[in-house]
Formats: sequence, structure tokens, C-alpha cells
Amino acid sequence: MDITGASAIVTGGASGLGAATARRLAGDGARVVVVDLQDDLGRAIAEQVDGTYVHADVTDAEDVLAAVAAAKDLGPLRILVNCAGIGIPSRTLNRDGEPHDLGLFQKIIDINLVGSFNCIRLAAAAMAHTEPLDHAERGAIVNTASVAAFDGQIGQAGYSASKGGLVGMTLPVARDLSSIGVRVNSIAPGIMDTPMLAGLPDEAKASLGTQVLFPKRLGTPEEYAALAHFLITHSYMNGETVRMDGGIRMAPK
Repeated sequence: MDITGASAIVTGGASGLGAATARRLAGDGARVVVVDLQDDLGRAIAEQVDGTYVHADVTDAEDVLAAVAAAKDLGPLRILVNCAGIGIPSRTLNRDGEPHDLGLFQKIIDINLVGSFNCIRLAAAAMAHTEPLDHAERGAIVNTASVAAFDGQIGQAGYSASKGGLVGMTLPVARDLSSIGVRVNSIAPGIMDTPMLAGLPDEAKASLGTQVLFPKRLGTPEEYAALAHFLITHSYMNGETVRMDGGIRMAPK
């Protein structure tokens, strides 16, 4: 799929995986709408890629519709990359025997899973009205799952459930949207060098890297962006979740 002149929405686009993806797509000729809640960072990335920043909560329909409208102003909406998400660890029972806060569990599911689906459904409604390309293709969607969907660690009940939900809905949503010519794939990254790990010292990051089969290092946002770009532009990739993890299989902790 040729993305030159197409518009793209990248949620969580102000930093990490989303920012790298915004840069990669813009470098290939797409017009990018950066969606985030971090206004200063979001505006800076949008300026870098000659795009548009929209302050939006991915769980809010009106916010996401505003992002869709902004994308349509830039060009035909053909791309959505869902990178917005949170990962707050908490055990089902803590060391004192206190149960996991239910509100926190619901918040993680709401942002990571429900928020991604909210963006999918509203972006797809707009994609359905774009002019079809070769083989009636209208667009492509990439979701960000995680290896935690398969190898969830201690304290990751909420995070793993949310990412497992993304994996689980990839194929049925791809089937749903096949009628309008929109493909849906997901990436399940391993241990990535993103703002989620920003507070760790270099020694701790290096230790995490040694757990990777090969290469023994953290993944980079640019590597994620390259895979997202591949899944968007490769017109025969559909309904798939791709692990991008250096062969790691996570231990319990």
C-alpha cells in the first residue's frame, strides 16, 4: 500500500513507540496526526513531522472523533497505529494479603484495550469512505500488544489481560473490516527502551537486555516503527500478531 499523501493517526504519538512511528510514516510521505495527552511533547513531535497534534483521551469518543476529523483534513485517512497505553504493576494479592485495586485493573483495560477499540471503530468508519486503492484496499491498522499477552509476569494481571485482549480481537476485527478493504495486525513487543523504562538505571536496563535470546539488548522504538511500517505497507499481511522480542520468553519475574 502506497501511503504517500495518506493521513495517519498515531495514538501515544508524543513519545516512545508512537513518536518513532510518527517519524517513520512521515518520512515515507504520510501526513500524521499525533494523538496524546502530553501536550508539549505532542506538539513538538507534530512539528517535527509537519503534522497535527490533537489532545485526546483514547477512551473518549468525542476526542477520537476530533482526531479523525483532523486526519481527514490532511488527506484520506488510511492508517491507524494504536500505541497509547499504560502498564502499572500490581499483584492479585500483595504481600500483606490485600487484593488488587479493582479500579486500577479496570483503568488498564479501559485505556489499553477499550481505548484501542474505540480508535479502531471510529477510524474504520472514516476509512470506509476513502477511495479504494489496488485490490479495493482502503487502509491498515496496527495495534500494540505485548509479549505479556503470552508470558505475563508476576504483577501483570491487568496489563496481560489488556494485551491478551488486543491479540484476541486482531483476527475478528480483521474479518469485520475485510468488507471495506482495511487490514488489521498487531505487534507484540518484548522489552523496549521506551519512557516506561526511563526511570531505570543503565545497569538495570543492561540486565534486562541479557534476558533476550539475541541480540542481548532492549528493543528500540525505531525497530517497532520499522515493523509497523512493514505491516501497513505490505498488503498481504492481515489478521496477524507478530512478536518482536529478540526471542525472549519472559520468566515469572
